[in-house]
Amino acid sequence: MKKGLILLLALPLLFSQCGVNKQLSQAKALGDCRYSIASADSVYLAGVDIRQFRKLEDINPARFPRLAAGLLTRNVPLDARINLEITNPTNKLAGINQLEYRVLLAGQELFNGFLNQRIEVQPGGGKTQVPVRISANAYQLFTDPKTRDSFTQLVQNMSGNADAKPSKLTIKIKPTLGLGSKQINYPGYITVDQEVTNKILLGS
Repeated sequence: MKKGLILLLALPLLFSQCGVNKQLSQAKALGDCRYSIASADSVYLAGVDIRQFRKLEDINPARFPRLAAGLLTRNVPLDARINLEITNPTNKLAGINQLEYRVLLAGQELFNGFLNQRIEVQPGGGKTQVPVRISANAYQLFTDPKTRDSFTQLVQNMSGNADAKPSKLTIKIKPTLGLGSKQINYPGYITVDQEVTNKILLGS
């Protein structure tokens, strides 16, 4: 009777430990996955569809009152969805329930956010796409000499301009493990550096 009671009391701890080990294993496999930016869609700058900025001269506040107003008020909204493709080359299931992400351009942070949904990538070359949403004030990127050229190139690439030079975009991902009522972050960031070309809207 006493042994049975001890076993019964120990069961939640055993299940908890099993759950922790499972999360750690899946998070480690996620860290061993390959990442790439597959496509981008729903991209708007100051409320204007990004496809209207295919030429450098098109990024003209005189043509777009919202853009002009944003520059005057130092608030130029950039909204986009970047679809991140994850490929799992390992023989283990990769997965996580929550993750933090940061999006950077030319070393300048565009946006940081938190994704609260189950992400799972099957082993043996399995693939999945995760939508990473950006909603940021691009005023600093637009006006700072250190980032202005990089941001202009990014806008042209995302608009589909065939003459635009590739832009280097960085996405940093930090999986979060749920341990009971606590959350523990994955050690360090999974960093995705990629040159974004004018074909990003087409996903090719």
